[in-house]
Parts: sequence; C-alpha cells; structure tokens
Amino acid sequence: MEKPDDLARTMTLLWRRALGTPQGARGPKQRVSVDEVIQAGIAVADADGLPAFSMRKVADRLGLKLMSIYTYVPGRSELIGLMVDEVVGEIPHPPHRDWRERLTGVARHQWDEYHRHPWLLQVENSRPWIGPNGCDRYEWQLAAVDGVGLDDIEMDQVITMIGAFTAGAARTSVVTLRTTEESGISDVEWWEANAPILERVMPPGAYPLSGRVGTAAGEEYNAVGDPDRTFRFGLERLLDGVEVLLR
Repeated sequence: MEKPDDLARTMTLLWRRALGTPQGARGPKQRVSVDEVIQAGIAVADADGLPAFSMRKVADRLGLKLMSIYTYVPGRSELIGLMVDEVVGEIPHPPHRDWRERLTGVARHQWDEYHRHPWLLQVENSRPWIGPNGCDRYEWQLAAVDGVGLDDIEMDQVITMIGAFTAGAARTSVVTLRTTEESGISDVEWWEANAPILERVMPPGAYPLSGRVGTAAGEEYNAVGDPDRTFRFGLERLLDGVEVLLR
C-alpha cells in the first residue's frame, strides 16, 4: 500500500532537478546519488525484465547493502516510476511537421523506446507518476494534433489511441525477437521443422482461404509474421481514421 509520505517523497524525487534531492531519513550516509540508483535500476531492468527486478539486485549492482537503497527511494514501485520518467527523457523529441507525419513520429518515438527498454511494456501504468519528462512528452504529443481541428477531448483520445496501439504492436515485436533469441532458431527453421507434419494433417484444399493467404504471407515475410510491417500498416489505418474524423 502506498503511503502519503512516500507519494510526496517520490514526487519530490521525480522533480529533484527543480526542487533539489530530498535526503533520506534513515540509514547510513549516502554513498551514491539518486541518479546513480535510478541508472542502476534501469540497467537491472534492461538485463532481467521487471518480473525478476528487485531492490537487492539494484543494491548489489551499486555495491550497497539492501536496506541502504531505501535511504534513496521509498520502495520498488517508486523506483520503477523514477526509472520510467528517466528513460522517457533519454531521446530529444523531434520537431513536428504536418499532422500525419507528426503522429507517425509520436508512434515511432514510443516504438523505438519500447525496443530499447522492453520492460516498459511490463509497467503497470493505470496511475502513472507525473514527472518532468512525462509532462514534456505529453506536451509534445498534444502539439502533434494541436490546431488540426480536434477538440481537447479528441486530442487526448487520439494520443491515447496511438499510444495503446503502439504498445500492443511493440509487445508482439519484442516477444517475437525474444522467442527467436531464446529458441536459437529462425522462423524459417521453425517452419521447416514443422512443415512435414502439417502437410500430413492439412491436405490440399482443406483450408482454402488460410492456405492461400498464409502461403502468400509466408513468402512475403519469409517468417511467421512481420511485426514492424504490421505496426506500420496498422498505424496508417489509424491515421486514415483520424483523417475521416477531421473531415
């Protein structure tokens, strides 16, 4: 359960560059900075993912005792919130052009971010922390659709829709990459291993539509699927829908 004091302390930590870093109330004298704790947390999450993420691993990476970590941040969930805001500010936001290109940039920016830090897809963000980089991100995203003919609620809904679609597409892409890496075989090798049995249980004409479409897709992708192409195709169709709304 989150405590009001922890919430206030974490919010101050998020805005530490404007407010100054708060000092811990307990434990030994601090040997590293809050920024170093956050960077260590990001490194652990990049390596292990969030399910295996722990305060002990962060402490070990810094050469600290476990309890000393709590002199820097209130707890695990609060540290993750600080990590999220930190990575959101890693890459500068590019300038906007026409509205369609703007929204493509918004989606591509997040797509790339998810691939740099796949653990972002594992963060529970129904009540996200409001940090400086997150605020800058939202302002930049809204600027992509400001003045194009949407009201304020439609602007928020379009940005939310693009973000949700991008997260879903990126999740599929990340899982695909991880499956190839962990299995040690490519999609082509996977298909070659399974094709003989599938040909025995799927005689010609048994699945006329899926057989035709599946063959065409397989020859085009040379794989089970093409997540990047699916992302681009889906994004274009979403933008087509926004264009209809603007009309």
